[in-house]
Amino acid sequence: MSDTSIIQDNAARTVYQTARASDYFALLKPRVMSLVVFTGLVGLVVAPGDLHPVLAFTALLCIAVGAGASGAINMWYDADIDQIMERTQNRPIPAGKVTAGEALGIGVALSVASVVLMGLAVNLVAAALLALTIGFYIFIYTMWLKRRTPQNIVIGGAAGAFPPMIGWAAVTGSVSIESLVLFAVIFFWTPPHFWALSLWRDIDYANAGVPMLPVVSGREATRRQIVFYSILLLPIGVSPYLLGFAGPVYGVGSALLGAIFLFGAFKVWFKKDEKSAKQLFAFSLLYLFLIFALLLGEAIVMGIV
Repeated sequence: MSDTSIIQDNAARTVYQTARASDYFALLKPRVMSLVVFTGLVGLVVAPGDLHPVLAFTALLCIAVGAGASGAINMWYDADIDQIMERTQNRPIPAGKVTAGEALGIGVALSVASVVLMGLAVNLVAAALLALTIGFYIFIYTMWLKRRTPQNIVIGGAAGAFPPMIGWAAVTGSVSIESLVLFAVIFFWTPPHFWALSLWRDIDYANAGVPMLPVVSGREATRRQIVFYSILLLPIGVSPYLLGFAGPVYGVGSALLGAIFLFGAFKVWFKKDEKSAKQLFAFSLLYLFLIFALLLGEAIVMGIV
């Protein structure tokens, strides 16, 4: 019997005794969902034009539900390696709280519902981008790239970069250079963010057979790539100001944040210790939040003024 079959069998015997609403909610990866919704909100607010508050809420709800659906299907497909990896052993399926079949059913139902509602209530462009995001995360990243190539995070990171584009399209009904820049910020942020994590979780990934960069190419090569992407991220992070759809506060703030990020990357490269990698990983989360918070804050202030 395969590892996946054992997990599903164990889960099926225990789920009805232990499952709670919080276990089903955990399938949706709420921490990831919160970041997705926030970046989608920024895309929606920064975009030129107006959207009725009810439709804006509906768009964000669809983004949240679509992200959660992707997470549930990801947990269904990755149940075998989630049981092996220390970081993921307590997820609902390997913990025996929710069956793999339930996770798949919830994920598929929510995926379809989020895309259909987005198309009917908001517009078809936003719905198409949402469908692309869900499909990319499930089929391209989870099922194809994750277990086959150390470039899984580089290419697969596109899935997490779509939400601000979706928010922008919800308002404008189109894709523009500005929304592509917001996409690029997240896209180039993703590799150093996850590689910083993988530098101290490489044994976990190796045991699960996931070819993360430190496992395949070693830690030194990973550190070099972190520095390389951090160098690229600095001007890309500032580009909303350079292109004129963000103000000087954002320009100064994003440059400072990018410089701190790059300093952390060089620290990882030179110090070669676990502490530096953990610090960069923690700051990378703060960096992305603050970059988009600056955009949001400026847009709100300009709207009031």
